[in-house]
Amino acid sequence: MPTSDGPSRFPVFVAPPHANHQRPPGYVPGRVAPVRSPPPAKAPPPPPLKPHGPPPERRATFSLSEENQRRERAQSLQQRKNTFICVGVSIGAFFLSLILILSLTSGDVLDENCPDHNPSLSIWNPGHKPEKAVIVKRGHLFRLDSSATFLSLTIQSGGRVVFADNADGSKNITLRTRYILVEEGGALHIGAPKCRYRSRATIALVGRSDDKAVPEVPGLGRKFIGVMAGGTLELHGTERVSWSLLTRSVPASGLATGGYAFQRNFSRGINLRVVDQDTAAVLLSERFDTHESRNDSRRLSQLLRTLPAGRIVTLAVGDSAVKSLLDETKKAIEEKLSSSFVYDLKYRQAWALVSVVGGDNTSCSEDVREHENHDTGGKALARRNFTTVDGVGFSVTAYSEWKNGFPISGFQVDAVDQVVLNLQDEVQQTWQPRDQIVVASTDYSMHQAEEFTLLPCPHCTSRQVRIQGKPQYNHVGEIVDGVDMRAEVALLSRNILIHGEMENSCYGNNKCQFYNHDTYGGHIKVKNTIGYDTLGHCFFLEDGIEQRNTFYHNLGLLTRPGTLLPTDRNETLCTSIKDKVYKGYTPSPSTECKAVSTFWIANPNNNLISNAAAGSQDAGIWFVFHSASTGDSHGLVPETKAELTPMGIFYNNRVHSNFKAGLFIDKGVKTTNASAADPREYLCLDNNARFRPHQNADPSRPRVAAVIDTLISFKNNDLGAWIRGGDIVIQNSGFADNGVGLSFASDGSYPKDEGSSQEVTQSLFVGESRNRGTNGGQNKYWGPGGADAKMRTLPRNRTFPIRGFQIYDGPVQLTQSTFRGFIPTPERYTSAVGFSLKNTWQLTPRNNLSQLNFHSTVGLRTFFGRPGQWFEENDLDGDKNSIFHDVDGSVTGYTDTLVGRADNYLIQHPGCVNVSQWSGVICSGRYSQVYIQTQAAPSLSLSISRDEYPHAPLLLRGINSQGAPSQQYQPILMMSKSYTMHWSGPAPREIVLSLINFDKDDWVLVGLCYPSDTTFQIMADINDRQSNTFDDITDYGTLSSLAELEKKPMERKYFFDRTVGLLWLYLRARHGRDSHSYCSVKGCERVKVMATTSSKQTCNCSAKAYPKYSKTPSAVVPMPALNTQSCKSCGAKQLVFSSEPWTSYLQTQIKSLSSKEQHRRDNSSFITVNEVTMPFYQPGYFLVSVDACSGKITKKNSFAKMDAKMEQYLKTGIPKRSIVLMATRGQPEGLDGVAPYLVSFGMAKAADLHSKETLAVWGFHGESSPPPWVLLQAGQGDEFLGLQERYLPLGLEAYGCTPPAAKKRKDLELLKKATGLQ
Repeated sequence: MPTSDGPSRFPVFVAPPHANHQRPPGYVPGRVAPVRSPPPAKAPPPPPLKPHGPPPERRATFSLSEENQRRERAQSLQQRKNTFICVGVSIGAFFLSLILILSLTSGDVLDENCPDHNPSLSIWNPGHKPEKAVIVKRGHLFRLDSSATFLSLTIQSGGRVVFADNADGSKNITLRTRYILVEEGGALHIGAPKCRYRSRATIALVGRSDDKAVPEVPGLGRKFIGVMAGGTLELHGTERVSWSLLTRSVPASGLATGGYAFQRNFSRGINLRVVDQDTAAVLLSERFDTHESRNDSRRLSQLLRTLPAGRIVTLAVGDSAVKSLLDETKKAIEEKLSSSFVYDLKYRQAWALVSVVGGDNTSCSEDVREHENHDTGGKALARRNFTTVDGVGFSVTAYSEWKNGFPISGFQVDAVDQVVLNLQDEVQQTWQPRDQIVVASTDYSMHQAEEFTLLPCPHCTSRQVRIQGKPQYNHVGEIVDGVDMRAEVALLSRNILIHGEMENSCYGNNKCQFYNHDTYGGHIKVKNTIGYDTLGHCFFLEDGIEQRNTFYHNLGLLTRPGTLLPTDRNETLCTSIKDKVYKGYTPSPSTECKAVSTFWIANPNNNLISNAAAGSQDAGIWFVFHSASTGDSHGLVPETKAELTPMGIFYNNRVHSNFKAGLFIDKGVKTTNASAADPREYLCLDNNARFRPHQNADPSRPRVAAVIDTLISFKNNDLGAWIRGGDIVIQNSGFADNGVGLSFASDGSYPKDEGSSQEVTQSLFVGESRNRGTNGGQNKYWGPGGADAKMRTLPRNRTFPIRGFQIYDGPVQLTQSTFRGFIPTPERYTSAVGFSLKNTWQLTPRNNLSQLNFHSTVGLRTFFGRPGQWFEENDLDGDKNSIFHDVDGSVTGYTDTLVGRADNYLIQHPGCVNVSQWSGVICSGRYSQVYIQTQAAPSLSLSISRDEYPHAPLLLRGINSQGAPSQQYQPILMMSKSYTMHWSGPAPREIVLSLINFDKDDWVLVGLCYPSDTTFQIMADINDRQSNTFDDITDYGTLSSLAELEKKPMERKYFFDRTVGLLWLYLRARHGRDSHSYCSVKGCERVKVMATTSSKQTCNCSAKAYPKYSKTPSAVVPMPALNTQSCKSCGAKQLVFSSEPWTSYLQTQIKSLSSKEQHRRDNSSFITVNEVTMPFYQPGYFLVSVDACSGKITKKNSFAKMDAKMEQYLKTGIPKRSIVLMATRGQPEGLDGVAPYLVSFGMAKAADLHSKETLAVWGFHGESSPPPWVLLQAGQGDEFLGLQERYLPLGLEAYGCTPPAAKKRKDLELLKKATGLQ
């Protein structure tokens, strides 16, 4: 079903090729097949046509009989008749075509690209026949010319229906029917790729689910548009910008001050509000009882005479105001506010006024209403519109009235119907008044998405629209702390609309226990590239065999749980819908359901480029792995090998406002029906898949890294991204305001996992950004946080430990990345690098961190947890073995060190550095793991002591559940040291010790506790896990003492100290290891111990082992010196991580300083451009000019006061096409005089700065309209501006910059590659 509303050069959505669909001619896997007309119906060949000209010349005959002559005359006559018939038919066809052509409006020109211009079409006006099942048969070629109603519409092979259109787009047609079925060879056309439909076409699907009048079509139902294989459905509406991004933040209410509303009964006298004309802030709220108090009247007149010119004043009478209203007060109101009614006010008259101090009569709006019998003839209403200094429109309203015997007065300051959205794209030509749009959430809750209707806006630029009403929530329109958090703005209105007509409420068997609305069709609003407010997975590749599909520039938001599949369902739906599980079974929501996603991708070999998943109940983008084809493709492919298949292109996608995760790569689905053996439902979520891509999906061939490039992930409640498997690389990506920014999980555990690489490079992690969100819209948690400790929305809980990069198991590589905004609070531990909570799993010391940069706003670089909420006892095996390798010292300051738990003495030596704030310790040395697997010894705990620290054993419970027949433990050990191992019960009869991450010649000496009567069979081998074969099998021999064993560390020998009960042997790696593999190049080196004993005693030999085997602590590798040099190559090279990576940005910071701040010992004032800080120390003004095209600093100037020199500089000293940055220090002279000159830098008007003390200005000096980022901030008193950071786009044509000739957009290049168009 080719559908398009965007430019036809590139497909916005390439539909998945279904395995059993017929493929059109020219099909190439991975490419979009050209749209073709339906094939002609098969029919017998037509008879040969007789020529219209004279008969061919015949050879002369000299002997002609009379009969022959008569025959020839008859034939000649018949030929003339045939000629007349042909001419008649031709003339008829001509007039028929002429009628068709004339039926087009006079403005139309016949265009072969337009399907409705085809002369073979017949005009069709079938009318409204709701009980008729219409069948368009072979040879019926109809041009639908008017609205129609059917019971159903079936288009058979050789039939065609085309919606009529005209040049002015006035041919509006609505087709209402239960369903439309396009069979093989049939066709339904509304527009074409080269002839877009201009009128409005609506297909309304009608009917109720309990109406059996229409028989159900197998596989399709009763309410649908269905296209069979070989059928054609083409919908091509008017080209419009489908969605764009905000380029200026829109605050809740539309005003940064939040607006104002007040209403009260019996507020006697004159109620007054003073409003700042520059910001719309209410500066003063006061009531003057001028009915009873002459003193109040005097106070009012004194106040009015002290207000500065330009200030907005609004008055409203409550009850009565004239009894003690002095003439001097009336005069002040008349002179200062230009009132015309104040002298004539009467007892209990309703009066309202909005005016500007010092303005003329045109600046005053006032109204008065007479009072009669405790009522007034309507409401006295005064209103005036204003504009802030930043160009935001707002209105101030005052009202007064008597109603039902009650005096009512009130005020409003709001931006209703005046909010203008600034957008990235030019939309003014295609987004029209009365169109519907939706603005996505930029907070944790997807429910902060808001719909608006567009209003006329003659003053708007081509990149602006005006909305009806006002927003309830903040919507970010800028780069925040380096991450692109701009809200998506999508057009919902289309001139081709397909929708289901719904009942007003739920009825019948429509899951009414879960929904209060009709669920039978019509809840999906998919508008070209927009999937909005959908139930169940939105953009959906279902069966597991769909490959080489391309999703480009699609937007999905507000993806809600559905009922169709287990993975669609939330907790309630999961446990309630049990018709397809085995009898008596109740599904587990956390493991089988709760996976609804905006993009559900069932095979990794698909391409996602420049998409946005802007809010889902569970995940934004979920890659899930099918072990076999499912759904309609079941049985077509016995094994999909999805887990082994390399990933397609993943570039420049954004995920935000999702509840579970932005990006999720993990898990599979159950591919068998429910049974007694496995009662779960078919296609429920299953933890049976591990993504490990290899060339040609062949595990014997080299790995192929999956590359996640330019992912933007923010405001996801739980995880910015959860990615299991390897090899996987994340690069050039930004994570901000997520519960956990990014968490990797290995593709399994030893011995199943062969070891892989997971790498993050050139990325940015922000813990709590300046995007503080909006309290409400189903955001549950609100509390202090961030660098400014202000109130903000929070993920998960007020106490949840926010982490930027979470280490779960490994190995992971985190390099060349930047962290900022991780500041712990008294309520929560917020850390840049953290660990999975309550972790039973093993960790590896090969988790390598290097070249990291920690911004000054990082208060906690890493944290190993503490007992308490979220961490519980913090005593599971993974918790205790938490560790990472600081390769270059960029985390700790100590090069080539390991950072682990402070209470883990298996990894320590006397030179280690304890960091109590981290609950961690920094140590030097070599570290690896020993994988200890026991058989037939359930519920055993393992206690490991290092001989140098026998007082501090490490107690491990094991990874498997207690009671399991086998158990596994994986402690991290310092190499070249000795350890003893003890049990909480009888010693296991069989133990396998595998060397994990051991490099060649690494060793440890271990003593295993056994009863003194034990006999042993010990052997070493090498396990090849691919073939599950064993090589180099060698038995161990015995020695008589530990001293003798220590002299022969290379030999496979053991010593059993029967007096103590310790079996001593060396674990030594004899072969090298490749890259990230857990095991050696020869395989996994193991030692197997089989013990025979009759004893059932608990085997803990600690009391006898120590002090006999105690040793003095020492360091194998000495601690390095603390680094004193800063790392210039650390951190991400990029300062900005944007969804438009082809656009360059300028990082700017302005720190102005007031006199009061200086008294509080703050002495810093500066302007920073791209991390180049330019301080200034003298009171006055500091200006920096930056070329808006190149980003180069062109001028730096400072002025002690606003004098003629500075005035001249502001007039002529700043180059055109300049970004102008201004900061102040102290309380500079002449602030009021600066205001008029700021208008030339893009301010909407001259600000009132006479009482201000500090300024921060971002301006633009050029010929074009002011860009949306222009901003003036002013402070006074205790309103300190502090450090302000903003990111400004560079090189825009709107500035007058010349676009680079050869600049290529990577997304378009990748799109060509993905679709085979290059």
